[in-house]
Amino acid sequence: MNIILLSGGSGKRLWPLSNDIRSKQFIKIFKKEDGAYESMVQRVYRQIKETDENAKVTVATSKAQISAIHNQLGEAVCISPEPCRRDTFPAMALAAAHLTDIQGIDPGESVVVCPVDPYVEKDYFEALKELSIQAEKGEANLVLLGMAPTYPSEKYGYIIPEKADKITFVKTFQEKPTAEKAKDYIKQGALWNGGVFACKLEYLLRKAHELMDFTDYQDLYEKYDAMTKISFDYAVVEKEPRIQVMRFAGQWKDIGTWNTMTEAMEEAIVGKGMMDETCKDVHIINEMDVPILAMGVQNVVISASPEGIFVADKEQSSYMKPFVDQMDGQVMFAEKSWGSYRVVDVETGSMTIKVTLHAGHSMNYHSHKNRDEIWTVISGSGRTIVDGMEQKVGPGDVVTMSAGCRHTVIAETELKLIEVQIGEDISVQDKEKHELE
Repeated sequence: MNIILLSGGSGKRLWPLSNDIRSKQFIKIFKKEDGAYESMVQRVYRQIKETDENAKVTVATSKAQISAIHNQLGEAVCISPEPCRRDTFPAMALAAAHLTDIQGIDPGESVVVCPVDPYVEKDYFEALKELSIQAEKGEANLVLLGMAPTYPSEKYGYIIPEKADKITFVKTFQEKPTAEKAKDYIKQGALWNGGVFACKLEYLLRKAHELMDFTDYQDLYEKYDAMTKISFDYAVVEKEPRIQVMRFAGQWKDIGTWNTMTEAMEEAIVGKGMMDETCKDVHIINEMDVPILAMGVQNVVISASPEGIFVADKEQSSYMKPFVDQMDGQVMFAEKSWGSYRVVDVETGSMTIKVTLHAGHSMNYHSHKNRDEIWTVISGSGRTIVDGMEQKVGPGDVVTMSAGCRHTVIAETELKLIEVQIGEDISVQDKEKHELE
């Protein structure tokens, strides 16, 4: 089974845990059997491999998310990177070209395209396998997975099937309706459109060539910023006459807000938190190293990270975006392919950061024009290279780099250090990469 996972967006609807760099699918909030926590992308990827260990998974994502994906899924995961954001159709076209031109997959094979962030169980992935097999038959150019609606939602588009069979042709589509219209659609046997479909790779590529001028993957990648922003639904689905839909009645939750996120959480408290017996339907999600205590509140979500604290009625939490957009805060946490960093303190002329490097990984060899840096190793062992001079480092060692110094650190074991940046103009843009001699 070939699967393209769409991992787009940089939304703030799960602020303060999500931000412009850290998207919702990377928040580790779901508890596994071993007690560890995993993110949406880790959960979906694991479930795919448990269902079909030979599945070829390609993550279509923006360049900004590549480091986080490698951090959470490993270096071996296949990624189709977007040079810039161009909506779902160009992203799918680029991923399809990646599958055929880079991975060497036969265009006659089918591919399943789905979002990376639904909350689902094993039956969903079994349905994806069935969807792929149905697309292989060639009875229709597209086969959609239609979700059996559980209530008259205004958030989703609706698929009106021709018949009540499990697999049938599509009669028509309806845009996101009012609640009253949604009730009428459901009476007609309508299904939610969850953005999941299967088709043959050659069909996806044919549509891409019809609407975009390119020759192969590399050509499309180089021209990508000139492509028109357009969704797959608008560019292809609404114009395709031969579409089937397959019903899916299992659990499927589109997690986009704290309200829907807490519905999928298996426990009420993640991180340091307590609540008294008078609390009802309360969730605490705390990434801080200080405790949160809730008493006498109901239907509330409390979320805390170094970027802020959010307390809201769960229904009202869906309307946070205009307020969060007014905040111009420092990004306090990010995952990289080599590890992660968390900002500890920010003052005029200085910034203090806790850095964690995975064993065997290193930072880029780089320099800064406008700031000095000081590394203090907390734990682990590794090597630093400063202007070509290499030295071993361990707990308690201090390494100083003046502005202009070329430097990197290589972790032999997991390595934790405190980085202090000192300068009048501290900026993420102040970084020049160099080749390590």
